[in-house]
Amino acid sequence: MTRISALFAAALALAMPALPQSAQAENFDDAIQAELRPGWRLPDGDHMAALHLTLAPGWKTYWRAPGDAGIPPRFDWRGNGAGQVQVMWPTPHVFYQSDMRSIGYEGDVILPIRVSPRRDGQNITLRGTVDLGICKDICLPHSISVSAQLPAKAGKPDPMIAAAMVDMPLTRSEAQVGKMRCDIRAAKDGLRLTARIDMPRMGGGAPETVIETADPQIWVAQPQAYWQDGQLVAHTQMAHAEGSVFALDRSGVRVTVFGRGQAVDIQGCDS
Repeated sequence: MTRISALFAAALALAMPALPQSAQAENFDDAIQAELRPGWRLPDGDHMAALHLTLAPGWKTYWRAPGDAGIPPRFDWRGNGAGQVQVMWPTPHVFYQSDMRSIGYEGDVILPIRVSPRRDGQNITLRGTVDLGICKDICLPHSISVSAQLPAKAGKPDPMIAAAMVDMPLTRSEAQVGKMRCDIRAAKDGLRLTARIDMPRMGGGAPETVIETADPQIWVAQPQAYWQDGQLVAHTQMAHAEGSVFALDRSGVRVTVFGRGQAVDIQGCDS
């Protein structure tokens, strides 16, 4: 087994401990409820809907980059009249469990969904299967199915969806972020990335950061980050899931910084 495969297996074992017999027999549908909110048609012809998850007290689910202790969500969208479907991610929370970090949501979760119709003015029937992780005392994969009619004539915004859209991470310009310089070097089993970002300080302690790449086959370790001379500095290790040699697309590097109840989404190395 390669080193990276061993890391994946270890993370999975921590995130998904063996269920006791009583838990295996329990119906975990009560831990999470899901529906599609039909939303409204936008002036440009796209439709804004949302996946609405309601988690029972004490339960959480995961963000698009869930951390080593989380399970990444997967979406399979189908339906009559639906073209491209884009899931949007409001600012999540950072959790720690058994000294491992996970990133996700609890309580009521609204994930806005932007749907492009195949033809202008057409009603859309959207159906989806969502595979995600839910976690309380134990963590486990869960699958839900949702569907809704998205009427072309719907013009009134849904306040819950609108609120979730306001809660999106700030963009570079909104957060007054300058350049992101990326130093990429060969390391054992992969690459070492150091990102130096010109940006205002967020919060008084050590920053929480997530680094992603455009290639889902590249594993990225939890970064070590700190503030230094007006910059955020973040170090991480990267390796390919198959243990093979790989090239890193600098334009696909994505750093999310969390602090003071907000997040900043920084996409693409400048150098």
